[in-house]
Amino acid sequence: MTQDELKTLVGRAALKDRVPGAVSSSVASTERLQAIGVRVFDANEVGELAVYIDGADEIDGRGHMVKGGGAALTREKIVAAQSRRFVCIADESKRVEALGRFPIPVEVIPMATQRLVRQFAAKGGSAKLRQKDGQPLVTDNGQHILDVTGLQLRDPLAFESEVNQWPGVVTVGVFAHQKAAVCLLATAGGVQTIEY
Repeated sequence: MTQDELKTLVGRAALKDRVPGAVSSSVASTERLQAIGVRVFDANEVGELAVYIDGADEIDGRGHMVKGGGAALTREKIVAAQSRRFVCIADESKRVEALGRFPIPVEVIPMATQRLVRQFAAKGGSAKLRQKDGQPLVTDNGQHILDVTGLQLRDPLAFESEVNQWPGVVTVGVFAHQKAAVCLLATAGGVQTIEY
């Protein structure tokens, strides 16, 4: 099966029967949901969410993830924190032993960019400003993204806690504190349900 066919398969497995609407984690997702008639609530209009269903750029054997390849990591983390249960949908290419194969996105305040590049270099990583059309990509929150390569995260909880404290970091795309409760993993043999 192709990666798109695997995504469709796992997406169908994650569908819930009836929901009044959704809280979206990006402007683009909001527009897509509204275009197909799904009511989109502002996160401040609802209390706790029963479930958050979303993909991941990587997921390890404990349910820790790297997210933010689509530049919505801060809003995704807010929705995850507001939800009782995080269901990750992914295909088998996203499963890793240690996080870090996919560049780790970090949403940053623009004036701190070069200082943070140096701070990641001191940890052995290489941070590069994400570009779009030859200019720094601007997130839905008006910030920039650094993509960090060269790191293998053996302790994602400690890494997430440390980097989130660095001045200028809005959030890091490591989801260890808001890890998946379950992963619906699309494989050539069908969808596997993995609980953490």
